[in-house]
Amino acid sequence: MSRRAPLWVGIGFVAAGLLSLVIGAVAGMAGPSGTDGAYPAGPGSMMGRGPATGVQPGPGSPGFVPGNAGSPRVVKIVATPQLRFIPDAVTVKQGETVTFEVTAMGPITHEFMVGPAADVAADKPGTPEIADIGMMETRSVTYTFDGPGPYAFACHATGHYEAGMAGTIAVVP
Repeated sequence: MSRRAPLWVGIGFVAAGLLSLVIGAVAGMAGPSGTDGAYPAGPGSMMGRGPATGVQPGPGSPGFVPGNAGSPRVVKIVATPQLRFIPDAVTVKQGETVTFEVTAMGPITHEFMVGPAADVAADKPGTPEIADIGMMETRSVTYTFDGPGPYAFACHATGHYEAGMAGTIAVVP
């Protein structure tokens, strides 16, 4: 007598394999660990941007140039279907101006709010944000870190923040 697994077991393995591919793609977009997701623009990379010419150094690294109002540093953030941001921690220089380019992966609509940690946690009206970032859409917001912090970013789409969709921003002198 032959014993065969139910059809749902096979479907589960296929779904798990597809999820692994999506997670791998999302993690690959975020860039190498410790880069704060910041890359110079370059051809040959995903959507015309990415690590084609190397990783832009972060604060404290040799060659780091902080962004300013005329030329903000770009930090790329991925909003995942698992209700996480990649990366979920960013380091900036006090007084630096940063443009956050946020890409939503998967079929879930996200938002991205950035500013003082208390304002972000409270979803305070007037705090800079990008609303309704749809699947594979990239939108941006620029912010100047003019104080010592603490600063944060979060998604306040229904249930996302409560599930842990938030990140921290460390400010260095």
